[in-house]
Amino acid sequence: MEKFFIAQIGRTVGLWGDLKIHFHTDFPEQFKVGETYHSDRGEITLVDMNLKRGTVRFQGYESVDAAKRLTNAKIYATEAETKANCALAEGEHFWFDIMGCKVMQDDELLGEVKDIQRMLDVDYLAIKTDASLVKEGFAKNFLLPYIPRYIVNADIENKTIFTQDAKDILEAS
Repeated sequence: MEKFFIAQIGRTVGLWGDLKIHFHTDFPEQFKVGETYHSDRGEITLVDMNLKRGTVRFQGYESVDAAKRLTNAKIYATEAETKANCALAEGEHFWFDIMGCKVMQDDELLGEVKDIQRMLDVDYLAIKTDASLVKEGFAKNFLLPYIPRYIVNADIENKTIFTQDAKDILEAS
């Protein structure tokens, strides 16, 4: 069962076991009081959260000394938990659904999504170029901004992303 890194716990704050939390997700709303989360220190249950202050408190860690044992702990969620706890807007997709998608322009296969990289506020698809195009002299990999200028449609069910002008980026890579 694959788990996704969604947050890291920081330093203690105050006297009651509050800890800073650093989100590594676009969906901080998936953190809910009373829910239990997987961490690299075992299961932990959220008992208090203040998003404005960026702090959390966990059951059994309600003192500064106890909370310090969670400093730098990483929190994970499974794919099923992520889908259940995160509401996507129209046209939004989870990164794990985009990974492995074929990238098409018209009827031509350009490659496959191997990774996603966020630079500033833009997500870029890291695409491994199709072998037939590499044989023609194109770059082995290229980055494609995941913006409407280049992305026509993402058909997650068929693991295919339809693009426009993406080959121009490949040619310039």
